[in-house]
Amino acid sequence: MPEKNVFDSGWSRRAFLRAGVGGIGALCLAGLSGCAQRSTLQQAAATEGAQMGFVNPVPSPWFRELGNSRIRCELCPNECELAEGQRSPCRVRENRGGVGYTLAYGNPALIQEDPVERKPFFHVLPGSRALSIATAGCNLACKFCEVWDMAQVAPENVHAYDMPPEAVVAHALATRVRSISYAFGEPVIFYEYMAEVAKLAKEAGLLNLIHTAGYIQPEPLQQLSGTLDAANVDLKSFDPTFYREVVGGELETVLQTLKWFADEGVHIEITNIVIPTLNDDMDKLGEMCAWIANELGPHVPIHFARFYPLYRLADLPRTPVATLDEARETALAAGLQFVYVARVTGHEGENTFCPNCGEMVIDRVGFVIQEVKLEHGACQFCGAEISGRWE
Repeated sequence: MPEKNVFDSGWSRRAFLRAGVGGIGALCLAGLSGCAQRSTLQQAAATEGAQMGFVNPVPSPWFRELGNSRIRCELCPNECELAEGQRSPCRVRENRGGVGYTLAYGNPALIQEDPVERKPFFHVLPGSRALSIATAGCNLACKFCEVWDMAQVAPENVHAYDMPPEAVVAHALATRVRSISYAFGEPVIFYEYMAEVAKLAKEAGLLNLIHTAGYIQPEPLQQLSGTLDAANVDLKSFDPTFYREVVGGELETVLQTLKWFADEGVHIEITNIVIPTLNDDMDKLGEMCAWIANELGPHVPIHFARFYPLYRLADLPRTPVATLDEARETALAAGLQFVYVARVTGHEGENTFCPNCGEMVIDRVGFVIQEVKLEHGACQFCGAEISGRWE
C-alpha cells in the first residue's frame, strides 16, 4: 500500500502538525524562533547584501554631562557612566570626546517579514504580517538569550544593513505589511532609531509593535509610548533574585513599564519562558498572574513559552508540556482570560476562546490562522468584546 502524502486532502494542516508535536520538524514548520540557533539569521544577512560591522554613529540626547568629559546614559536603569573612549556594557553606547553616541542607528542586523503571531501578538490583526527590525546589543544579560549572537555582541561583529528610518518605512509599505515590529533583539538599546521609525510609520498608517524586556527609564518610555500600538513584554519571572542572577536586571522596573503601558492604553501581551528548575514554581507563577489580573487587568494575554536548551543554560532540559499545562491552569485560576501555550504546535493553548461563552474565536496552528470568529473585535457567538487591536 503506497504511503499517504501528508498534503493529500485526507490530512488537515492541524493533524499534520499535531503529528509532530514535540518534534523539531513541526516546530520549525510553525516558524518557531527558538527551534534553531540564531546564528542562521546572521548567515542569511551575510548573503543578502548586509555589510559586516557596518556602524553609523549618531549623537544621542539620552546622555548627561558629568564634567571632565564623563557622561551618564539615562536611557535605561543601568545608568552607565562613561569616561572618554569608553563604551557601555550594552555595546552600542559610547563616549566620543565627551559626547554620547549611539552605534545602533540605521544599521539593523535583522530585517524580516513574519506573521504577527510570531512576535508573539495573538490579539493584533490576526493573520497579518509585520516587518521586524533589530540591531546588535542588549542592556540585559539573560543566560537563556535566544539571539545571543546578535544581542550579546557589538555591532562591529555582525552583518548589518544600511537602512535609515525612511528606508524601513518605505520597505514596509512596498511589501504591504500592516505593522512594523521592533523585536528579536532588545529595542531599548536602539531607542533613537526605533523612535524615528515609529514616528514615520505612524504617519504612514502602519501599526507600531514592540517586543521588549521592558528595562527602560520612565522618561524615554513616556516619550515612546505615544507612537506605540501594542507591546509584548517579557516578564521573565516574578522573583527579584532570578532577575538579578539570571537576567541581570531588576524586576520592579519591568513591572513599572507594564503599568505605564496599561495606563497609556497601549495593548499589552506578556511572554514568560518557563525554565525548568529556575522559574517554574507554580506558587510564584500564581503570584505573577494574580498581579497581572489585579494591576493590568484580566484581559491581558499571557504566553507561556517552552524553554529549549541554549546559550548558557544548554545543560537544562526543555520544558515538559505538562509544566506548561499546569502554568496555563494556574493562570486561568488566577483570573486571566487569555492564556496561551507557545512553542508546542497544535496545543489547545494556541487558540483564543471567548471568556464569556467559551467558544473558540481564533483557531491557530503554530503561527497559521485557521479561522477567526470575530466581528469588529466581538465574539460572533455571544457578542462579548475581546480585547485587542483587530482593525
